[in-house]
Amino acid sequence: MLIKRRPNGLDLPLSSEITPQAVYESRRRFIAQMAVGAVAGGALWEMANREVFAAAPQKLASKPNPAYAALDKQTPFKDASTYNNFYEFGLDKSDPAQNAHTLKTRPWTVTIEGEVKKPMTLDIDALLKLAPLEERVYRLRCVEGWSMVIPWIGYSLSELIKKVEPTGNAKYLEFVTLADKAQMPGVSSRVLNWPYVEGLRIDEANHPLTLLTLGMYGQALPNQNGAPVRLVVPWKYGFKSAKSIVKIRFVKDQPRTAWNVSAPSEYGFYSNVNPEVDHPRWSQASERRIGEDGFFQKKRKTLMFNGYDVGSLYSGLDLKKNF
Repeated sequence: MLIKRRPNGLDLPLSSEITPQAVYESRRRFIAQMAVGAVAGGALWEMANREVFAAAPQKLASKPNPAYAALDKQTPFKDASTYNNFYEFGLDKSDPAQNAHTLKTRPWTVTIEGEVKKPMTLDIDALLKLAPLEERVYRLRCVEGWSMVIPWIGYSLSELIKKVEPTGNAKYLEFVTLADKAQMPGVSSRVLNWPYVEGLRIDEANHPLTLLTLGMYGQALPNQNGAPVRLVVPWKYGFKSAKSIVKIRFVKDQPRTAWNVSAPSEYGFYSNVNPEVDHPRWSQASERRIGEDGFFQKKRKTLMFNGYDVGSLYSGLDLKKNF
């Protein structure tokens, strides 16, 4: 990890070694069972195996969309699911994979409200059926200087936007995520103001690339990757893609987003991937590809808008001032 300190002065530890998916999903429960004693060792082993089987991810049927398929080599699932930023479950890259088993993703509802003609609340099953699921292979660029290539499953957010019929007053979308101390140990920290909030202009939200995401790698989203529903906006830095969404508001004014509130001089509202606009404390001209490039290997050049053709959205906008 390139960045060792956060804006609030907290140390950011290096990522711990990767743990296989089945192990991290059952480890805590297995340890608790082992504490009962060794008298039923054979039974405990069988119980652990049953837990691993029970934790098998839900498969999601989707149709690959070649129009939205980056040709880059895909990041291995074990890396994409164990190297995560999800501060609700801890600050270290390995914390979400270890801690997010506490997240309950069913029942789950998303409320859509604000400047719309048809406000509604949809459960996760309704969201899964709202539009045909597509697999889209997107590049993901983190503001910290690393990147991945992930096959996401979902559909354009515009499909949902059409259902609720925004009024002429809807200029922005605000995404509010779950903040439950009982399920998310990191919410007790002061690293950010909770709940985590993100936002987009309505034209950004309506862009075909903006994905309402319900899965990855052929399965439902793992908890640590933002289950059960998240946003993926591939031309923006990763923190703009809100995880575990519980509310979407259509609003007149630009939302106050989590990182922009926490450190406005470092994290702008737009946060488009831009190699020509450095973070105040590090360069954005290059990146390290997780699962492919070694830590000391030569980095790859960062592409404008992460390589996506979205420049027309920002015609006439000064991208250095509106970073």
